[in-house]
Formats: sequence, structure tokens, C-alpha cells
Amino acid sequence: MEMIGDATVLLAEDDPDDILLTQIAFEKARLANALQVVRDGEEAIAYLKGEGKYANRAQYPLPILVLLDLKMPRMNGFQVLEWLNDHSELERVPIAIMTSSDHDPHITRAYQLGADSYLRKPPDAAALLALVQRLQAYWLILNQPLNASVAA
Repeated sequence: MEMIGDATVLLAEDDPDDILLTQIAFEKARLANALQVVRDGEEAIAYLKGEGKYANRAQYPLPILVLLDLKMPRMNGFQVLEWLNDHSELERVPIAIMTSSDHDPHITRAYQLGADSYLRKPPDAAALLALVQRLQAYWLILNQPLNASVAA
């Protein structure tokens, strides 16, 4: 089962362990979605803009979902959210914050800046797999074709 066809999910994460765990969770959940990884906020923006090494949209398509860490080097997740607010052409791309912080001001600020979901990073691989499976179910339900829900 897949989220939406072979659409891409963008993971913006600087921690190599979290990247590996997420890749393993996607594989174990049998998601067909390609997982593209960027390691800081500047790379995330370059990817979303289709600039530099991300210019080839066949190889680096716009994602159907961005999993965004808040604490990254060069440009943090809040700065990426602020940048996204200035680019209305990307407003339909869902942004799920994945962070180890459950500090309330971070949650409030992320939502104020346009995040769609705020997910606390699970402590181990099994919990991350469960989170990815819930994400899969959530996006499948959320992204049902319009005519499927209106058909009578």
C-alpha cells in the first residue's frame, strides 16, 4: 500500500540516526513513496524551489508531504516555515513537524507559521514504524479523490 501513487515525501532532518530510522520505517511500512532527504533548512528550500542540484523535477519532484525537523543547521524548521509562508504556490504541500521537543511554545509557533501536523519523534525504531503507519493511514484518508466522497 502506498500514500499516493509513487509521489515523493521530503524529509528535512540533520541527524543521521533519525534519517536511517525513518528510511527503515518507510521500508517496513512498505510505502512505495520515494523518500528524498535534505539535511538542513537551506537544502529544504533549494529542493522546494527546484534550484541547484534539485533543478531536475523528474528526479526531485515536488513532495506530497514534508517531514520537517525544527532544529537543523544553517536554517531551522521555523525559518523554512516562514519562507513557505511567502510562497503561496507551495501552500498545498502539507508540512508535518517532526521534532524531539514537546515544548509548548514550539508547537504553538509551528502551527502559527502554517505547519499542518506536529509529531514528536519516537524514541525507537518500533515506535517510529507505528508513527509512519499512522501517517500513511492519515494521508490516505485525507487525500481521497474528491469524486469518491461526493459520489452518491
